[in-house]
Amino acid sequence: MTEPTMIVTTPAPTDLCVERVFEAPARLVWDAHTKPELVRQWLLGPDGWEMTVCDIDLRVGGRYRYEWSHPEEPSFGTSGAFTEVDPTSKLVSAERMDGFDSETLNTMTLREADGRTTMTLLMRFESEETRDAAAATGMAEGMGQSFDRLAAALPGWKH
Repeated sequence: MTEPTMIVTTPAPTDLCVERVFEAPARLVWDAHTKPELVRQWLLGPDGWEMTVCDIDLRVGGRYRYEWSHPEEPSFGTSGAFTEVDPTSKLVSAERMDGFDSETLNTMTLREADGRTTMTLLMRFESEETRDAAAATGMAEGMGQSFDRLAAALPGWKH
C-alpha cells in the first residue's frame, strides 16, 4: 500500500486541515510558499490555469494577492495579510477569497526530519457552511495538483 500524498481532514466543524510530506528541507518548502518567482511555478491548481498576479509582502502586517486565469473559466483571486511570520517553520494569514464574504485564518507549519518536510495547513473558516462552500469549489483537488507540481519542482531548486 502506498502512502497518500495529501491528507485532508476536518478536525473541527469550521476547520479544514491539509497535510503533505515533501522530499526537501523546510527552507525550500518555505521559499516555495513565500517567493513569488517560485509560487508562480506551482500554485496553479488544475492544469490549464495560470497565475497572473503573485504579490507577496512577507512581514507581519504585509499583504499578498494571487490571481488566476483560465481560457475557458472565470478568473478569480485571493488576498490576505500576514499575522505571523516565523521563517521556515510557521506562516499565519487572514485570507479573503474573491466571491466569499468571510475571512479564513490559515496557519501553515513546517516540520523537517531527515531531509523531509511535513507541511500542515490548517484553514479555519468563520462557519461550517463557509468551510463546506469552499470545499465544494474543488479546492482540495486543485491543492493536490498544485502540491504534486511543487513536489516535482523541489529537486530542481536544491542547487
